[in-house]
Amino acid sequence: MPTSVEILELGAVLLAAAAAGWVARRLTLPAVLGFLAVGILVSPFTPGYVASREHIGLLGEFGVVLLLFEVGIEINLGKVRREQRRLLIAAPVQVLLTTVITAGIFVAAGQQAATASVLGLAVALSSSVVIVNIVRSRKRRTNRATEATMLTWSVLQDVCGVLLAAILLSFSGVSDRAPVLALAGLGGFLAIAVAAAWLLPRALRRLRGEPDLLLIVPIGVGLSLAGIGAKAFGLPAALAAFIAGLVVSESPESAVARRQLMPFRDVFAVLFFVSVGTLIDPAAVMAGLPWLGLILFALVLAKVLVTAGAAAWARASRPLQVAVGMGQVGELSFVLASLLIGAGLLTADIYAALLAAVVVSIVASTVGVRLHWQRAH
Repeated sequence: MPTSVEILELGAVLLAAAAAGWVARRLTLPAVLGFLAVGILVSPFTPGYVASREHIGLLGEFGVVLLLFEVGIEINLGKVRREQRRLLIAAPVQVLLTTVITAGIFVAAGQQAATASVLGLAVALSSSVVIVNIVRSRKRRTNRATEATMLTWSVLQDVCGVLLAAILLSFSGVSDRAPVLALAGLGGFLAIAVAAAWLLPRALRRLRGEPDLLLIVPIGVGLSLAGIGAKAFGLPAALAAFIAGLVVSESPESAVARRQLMPFRDVFAVLFFVSVGTLIDPAAVMAGLPWLGLILFALVLAKVLVTAGAAAWARASRPLQVAVGMGQVGELSFVLASLLIGAGLLTADIYAALLAAVVVSIVASTVGVRLHWQRAH
């Protein structure tokens, strides 16, 4: 049970993250970088105060679960099919090509094919939080069409990422289930998620006059489905939460659930990025500099250029700006890398390099998308 000292610590970390996020935005950088910086400062790898990684990490895990549940709810595949049909092909093609090319690069660098494939998928996926920050920033240089493309591309990446992750994790040895069983588990979880999607709107309609219960129910549904997916079907909790949100999104009441989740999601998401920062070991990053260079090379070659080509084929407004904005490593990528290192399939220097790539790529994509000079069509 948390003590008064640990409660004080969490409050102080949140205040420090808020201050660092404010400073980052004054420097025209995303607030996420401020949150990561706070995590690095209170980590055991830097001098000074060391925060409890256990409690921050636990709340950070809640954060990424709620974050991906809310992202799933935000997706309206029917609207995408009507208004941005070509993206339904372009985004999955980008994820597949980036995964294959990056996996080939890691295999050439000496990694096993199964591990390299999961790392390739990690590079292929972008950060929903960063992209939302880019399109909502007061200093953005994007037009509405570009913003809509980036947001849709991001969520389609996540959809493809969940399906590919279920297969690749079983082949890589992270999951102890055979690929057939992994897919069967995914199907079983989808059935439960569909049942929840049928029940949730009816519950929310009955609770319209109960604002406190309207807050509790969506959070409870998201966390419960994530737990069921992880415990009963062998899915990573964050991926299960995303699938659940995607299914729930098909109901008209999903907007209510999303509005109720957002304040809690934002607080926990801050702690998630702080917890990521506490994992960054500067010494391991220095040892993994060659891997960091390789990951950044893969981001440019296999992600930014591939995304630009796919966006041009999809007739997106400002395809290069879309590609630069998508050119960072995201939340699902961190989940995949954590699963690999937890299974002993990833060395500490590569893991540290991937975490460092999160920081470098967020800065590069956020600044790069603002520097893009191409005029709107």
